[in-house]
Amino acid sequence: MVDVAVVGSGPNGLAAAVTMARAGLSVQIFEAADSVGGGTRTKELTLPGFHHDVCAAVHPMALASPFFNAFELSRRIELIVPEVSYGHPLDGGRAGIAYRSLERTVDALGVDGRAWRTLMTPLLNRLEGVIDFTQGSLLRLPADPLAAIQYGARTLLQGTPAWNLGFREGTAPAMLTGVGAHAIGRLPALSTAGAGLLLGVLAHAGGWPVPRGGSQAIAQSMAEDLQAHGGRIELAHRVDSLSELKSATGAKAVIFNTTPRALVAMAGKELPANYVRKLDSFKYGAGVCKVDFALSGPVPWTASELRKAPTLHLGGTRASIASAENQVLAGRHPENPYVLAVQAGVVDDSRAPEGHQTFWAYTHVPAGSTRDCTDAIIRAVERQAPGFRDLILATHTQTAQDVGRYNPNYIDGDISSGAVTMMQLLKRPVISPDPWRTPVPGVYLGSASTTPGPSVHGMGGWLAARSALKNTFGLPAPALGL
Repeated sequence: MVDVAVVGSGPNGLAAAVTMARAGLSVQIFEAADSVGGGTRTKELTLPGFHHDVCAAVHPMALASPFFNAFELSRRIELIVPEVSYGHPLDGGRAGIAYRSLERTVDALGVDGRAWRTLMTPLLNRLEGVIDFTQGSLLRLPADPLAAIQYGARTLLQGTPAWNLGFREGTAPAMLTGVGAHAIGRLPALSTAGAGLLLGVLAHAGGWPVPRGGSQAIAQSMAEDLQAHGGRIELAHRVDSLSELKSATGAKAVIFNTTPRALVAMAGKELPANYVRKLDSFKYGAGVCKVDFALSGPVPWTASELRKAPTLHLGGTRASIASAENQVLAGRHPENPYVLAVQAGVVDDSRAPEGHQTFWAYTHVPAGSTRDCTDAIIRAVERQAPGFRDLILATHTQTAQDVGRYNPNYIDGDISSGAVTMMQLLKRPVISPDPWRTPVPGVYLGSASTTPGPSVHGMGGWLAARSALKNTFGLPAPALGL
C-alpha cells in the first residue's frame, strides 16, 4: 500500500515521483514497458556498440528547466555543452551556425547579425523571467512582466507573415524557422514562433547539452533518486483501470503521465462528463518518421563548421521549410521535407565504436503515416554531405505508426503528445490555473499533454506533484537537490 501511485515513467512521471518521495510519501511507479525513461531511453537499435537515443537526444531544457535546476541534474550526470548549439545547412556549401556565444553568431551572420542581436539580447538579459513565463500556466501573472512583454512582442513578429522584417538575407530567417519547426506546427504561427524563440535563446544561454552516454542517463538519475528515497518502480505493468489501481495500492493520489485520451480510457467512469468532453476535444498533431544510422565515420558535411554541431536542421530556406511543414499538416508527405538530425558523436565518443558514429534523424509526416522515409532522409543529408550514403552500416526505422506503438503517449507518432497550437498552449489539456488537477479528488494529470507542453523538462510532472502535495496532502514542496 502506498500514498502515491504514478502511471508512466517518462521524464514527467519520474519528476512527479521524485517530488512526492522527497516529501516523505510512499510512492510507486507503474510502467508498461520493460525499462524506465519514456522519451529518454537509449538502446542499441542498429548494431552492437552503437548507442542510439530512441526519442529525445539533445536537451535544451536540461540546464534551463526549473525542475532540473532544483534537482541539480547537472551535478548528477555529465551534460556536454557544445560550442555549436545547432547548424543549418544551406545549398552551395553555406550554413547558418548558432554558436553558444551570441557575439560569435552575430559576427558570422554578417549584415543580419545586428537584427539577430536585437531579437535575442533582451530575452537573454531577462532569461529567468522568460523561463518563468513559458514554464507555467499562462493564466497567472508573470514574475517578470517586462520579460513576458518582450517575449510576447517577438513571438508576435516571428509568428506572422511579417517575420522577415529586419532581415536582409536568408540565413538568419532560415535558422529561426529550423528551430521553430521543432514544434511540428504551422509556419508562421504564434505557437511555433514562441517555441523557436525559447529554444533559440537557450542556444546562446546555457547551450543545448548532450548527456554523455545517452538520454537514458537523465531517466536513470531520477529513478535512482526515487529509489534512494524509498520509492518503487514496477516495470512491465500496464494499468487499465483507475479504480483497480486505487484498490490495489490504496493510493490517496494518482498522477498520470499519460495523454488525456489514456486518462479517459482508464478513469472515464469516475470523471465528470463535462470534463471528459473537454479531454476528448484535445487535439493531437502530426507524426514523425525516425531513422537511426550506424555510420563507419563522421558525416562529411560540405560546410565544415557543421561537423561541430550535434544538432542540425535540414530543409533549406525559410520558405522551403514552411512549405514542407504546412504540407504535412495538410496530410501530405513533402518531396523535400524538413529533417531534424543529431550527431551526438561529435561531442560524445561513448556512443559508437572508435572511428564510428551514430546518426539520429526524423522528418515530420501526417499523423499515423506508415511511410518509411529512410530514403528521403538520406537524400536530404546527401544534398549537404555527399558521400553520406556510403558510410551507412545499418539503419533502424520507425514510421509514425511504429512510434505510436512504441510509446502510447505518442498518438499516431505525435511526439509532442498533443498539437502545439496557440489554443492548446492555453488549453493543455483544459483552461485552468491548475490544469494538472482533475475534478476527481486525488487524481492528477502530469505529462507533455499538460502545461507547459513538450520537451524533456520534467515540468508537467513536477507541477502536477506540487498540486497534489498542496491539494491532497497539505504538504509543502520539498527540496530536491543533492
